[in-house]
Amino acid sequence: MVQSSTAQVSRRDAQHNRARILEVASQAFGADGIDVSMDAIAKLAGVGPGTLYRHFPNKDSLLAALLTLHYERLDRRRLEIEAQACDAGRTLELWIEALGDWMQAYDGLPEPLKAACQVDSPLTPACRDVIDTTEILLKVAQDKGFARRTMTGRDIFLGALAIAWAGGAKAAAENTPDVLRGVLRDGWREPKAGGSVPR
Repeated sequence: MVQSSTAQVSRRDAQHNRARILEVASQAFGADGIDVSMDAIAKLAGVGPGTLYRHFPNKDSLLAALLTLHYERLDRRRLEIEAQACDAGRTLELWIEALGDWMQAYDGLPEPLKAACQVDSPLTPACRDVIDTTEILLKVAQDKGFARRTMTGRDIFLGALAIAWAGGAKAAAENTPDVLRGVLRDGWREPKAGGSVPR
């Protein structure tokens, strides 16, 4: 009985520590980008480095846990888009915009996302989930004649990722993301679908 109570307290402490780390990391990454060190996050969370690394062995695993929370919001946004969009082309367009916001949740995030597309990392499953969702929305747009058959969900994902990276580059102008989103839209949209592409 005593051992059971002790184990329950230990589990509660571990859950509290994990939630605290995620909260602090989200705030730190939101304020200063993902270059904030793991040791700094441990200090801000009021836990030892050992506790932090037991929950999150590296920064990518910490980012993956945070992106799971962001993905839940992204999926809710998808449902909103599907409910409000007038056609499959507009649905895909709004999804790509939401995708860009997800990729820019933290300054510097596009870099580890790009790496996760090349080699397996804790971020790879999140990227695959988003690519799969993009593929579904793209397929509907293709079937309705709004999107080119030559495009894939992975192409759209990588295009959006490139825009997210470029938007955070020091050389980027304020309107760089909008300009590049227009270029991407011109690339995936089927020219015959509704005539001119809206700007």
